[in-house]
Amino acid sequence: MDLHIRQLSKRYRDVAALDAVDLDIASGELVALLGPSGSGKTTLLRVIAGLLHADRGQVLFGETDATRLSLRERNVGFVFQHYALFRHMTVAENIAFGLRSRPRARRPDKATIARRVEELLGLIQLAELGERYPDQLSGGQRQRVALARALAIDPTVLLLDEPFGALDAKVRVDLRRWLRRLHEQTGQTTLFVTHDQEEALELADRVVVLREGRIEQVGTPDEIYSAPVSEYVFDFIGRASTLDGRVEQGRFLAGDTSFGVPVDLPDGPARLYARPHDLSLAPGHDGWPARVLAAHRLADRITLELDLPGQSRTLEFDVAATPDVETPAVGRTIAVKPLRYRVYSR
Repeated sequence: MDLHIRQLSKRYRDVAALDAVDLDIASGELVALLGPSGSGKTTLLRVIAGLLHADRGQVLFGETDATRLSLRERNVGFVFQHYALFRHMTVAENIAFGLRSRPRARRPDKATIARRVEELLGLIQLAELGERYPDQLSGGQRQRVALARALAIDPTVLLLDEPFGALDAKVRVDLRRWLRRLHEQTGQTTLFVTHDQEEALELADRVVVLREGRIEQVGTPDEIYSAPVSEYVFDFIGRASTLDGRVEQGRFLAGDTSFGVPVDLPDGPARLYARPHDLSLAPGHDGWPARVLAAHRLADRITLELDLPGQSRTLEFDVAATPDVETPAVGRTIAVKPLRYRVYSR
């Protein structure tokens, strides 16, 4: 089912939770709504579900205007962060709940419901646990049951609100990879909210970056990470090192050195952004001079904190932690240059 959002706006007193949001999601896509707290991602999800009503705008499921339809009429599957399973019901009864709650005219017979529950238990890899109760399951298993319950009703779209937020780090990684495989099996149009950029980049077909109720950028994970359209996106996604400087005659310059890098921007104040792993050591004066303040070991890399003259923030530079690579000592002055970077006018 295609999903179309047209000029959605929602205000809470003087705060615009959503500000004229437009978004198109194709049938079968897995899309992440990514942003910090207060960016509008959960508000957008709840307006799509029918749990909140927008002040203005439309929600279209295919060609059907669902803006004024109730949650039940929209037939969406919704999964919350904290599972929301019925503790007094077995796993199988939880999965069947949405089907058994339908009006009599649309309610499947018991045999059909039983077959659907059995099918979903197999799909979520909990075929032997149908008679257990939620308290007898792990957090990851309970979230799988919540997903199966949402899928049982054959929803128009599947909406997930921070679905892995209550789980520890290892379980989160395992479950999101499982969810990606599940999505490939079902082809269900899915929209999920997260503040975890790693989760969004690994799991989604496309990522929607929100800021203060507006969409800042929409793109594939590679586009969002490698071609951010704004300083905000570059700084929010991944790790970023920044240099303040100026553009002069097609080059970005920083500090008092003559070293610069080519840019296609008008002259004036500017800021350079680079990933720590996209910096390199430079010979002689072919780079910006920097003093090593600290070195931090993390798995296969060492991150150096660098102090550059005239900069208010330190620069991070990743060095491979291998026997054949000499790590510059703390206190040493080195020269660095960016291999890949983006510069934004200020």
